[in-house]
Amino acid sequence: MDFSLTDEQQAMFDMAYECGRENILPHALEWERQGTIPRELWSELAALGFGAMCVSEDHGGSELSRVEAALVFEALAMSCPSVAAFLSIHNMCAWMIDAFGAAELKERYLHAAASMELVFSYCLTEPGSGSDAAALRTTAARTNSGWKLNGAKAFISGGGYSDCYLVMCRTGAKGPHGISAVIVDAGSDGLSFGALEEKMGWRAQPTRQVQFDDCLAPAGNLLGSEGHGFKYAMAGLDSGRLNISACSLGGAREAFDRTLRYMGERKAFGQTLDRFQALQFRVADMEIELAAARTFLLSSAWHLERGDPSATKRCAMAKRLVTDTCLDVANDCLQLHGGYGYLTQYGIEKIVRDLRVHQILEGTNEIMRMIVFRELMAERVS
Repeated sequence: MDFSLTDEQQAMFDMAYECGRENILPHALEWERQGTIPRELWSELAALGFGAMCVSEDHGGSELSRVEAALVFEALAMSCPSVAAFLSIHNMCAWMIDAFGAAELKERYLHAAASMELVFSYCLTEPGSGSDAAALRTTAARTNSGWKLNGAKAFISGGGYSDCYLVMCRTGAKGPHGISAVIVDAGSDGLSFGALEEKMGWRAQPTRQVQFDDCLAPAGNLLGSEGHGFKYAMAGLDSGRLNISACSLGGAREAFDRTLRYMGERKAFGQTLDRFQALQFRVADMEIELAAARTFLLSSAWHLERGDPSATKRCAMAKRLVTDTCLDVANDCLQLHGGYGYLTQYGIEKIVRDLRVHQILEGTNEIMRMIVFRELMAERVS
């Protein structure tokens, strides 16, 4: 078994890293203050093939493997986890359309998603259903021309900003089998948005509630088959959990690298911080934890790519392990900076704030533990 990256994979990582350094890092703090990401950035990233990474080439995508996609998100997150995570959500939606959409739906949306002429948001969580996603209450009723949606989605990255919303909605009975997925275009009748949310982190991402009041969508905007939306949403989240973990890894690695440089410059009690054995041990542990997290993440991506029966469990395990580990590392980096870590210009506090939400979204880390145990019980029975 070869654990090393291929030359092509390393080149992909390096290209994404350099793109982030040039196009994202110099502006990250300003975008955070503005609460938005300039649309021009997406065309820059799309030109490198990052708009539809795991989408087939026939539909304009780059057809990257899950491992390669994780490497791209890790590299971009070293410049800003918030921007990289927003891109990961768009990519998750594009993959779902490619994987489950009808030919006409793919033709209508995927090339524009790949060029990022159209930016997608994923709409699952509701004000009354977060972890219990199958209890969602947003409805979509059939009309003569398509679908009429009513309800609301909460904490939507890109709410009021994106061009298209992939909405999980109830078209049948209670429970997961009554859920379908419908694409709602920006500007649709009955579509509106709440106020901009004030958040701890991910502040560059505009986040709003998305509201549907007799909102109309064409019949052809149904993704796949009616009643299969929950299955599609969960399949999307397998990859989404890996990608958000990769964003955590990139953010933590950036905080760690900055901390190593700082410890070689900052003096206390007559010597630089990197001369204190207690701190050396602490830094060594952080490096071990990051290396272990990266290895498990890429291994899980490899299993998902292969269609391994254990992939869902592994994606949940990776999400729990990597996001928890990376937040701890970033927080330790802040501590090692002392008071300077609390200042905006050192870049550490932003990373800590951005990574905190990764333990919550794409399924909380408590839900990840539930998935792992459920899968363990299924394996025992079989």
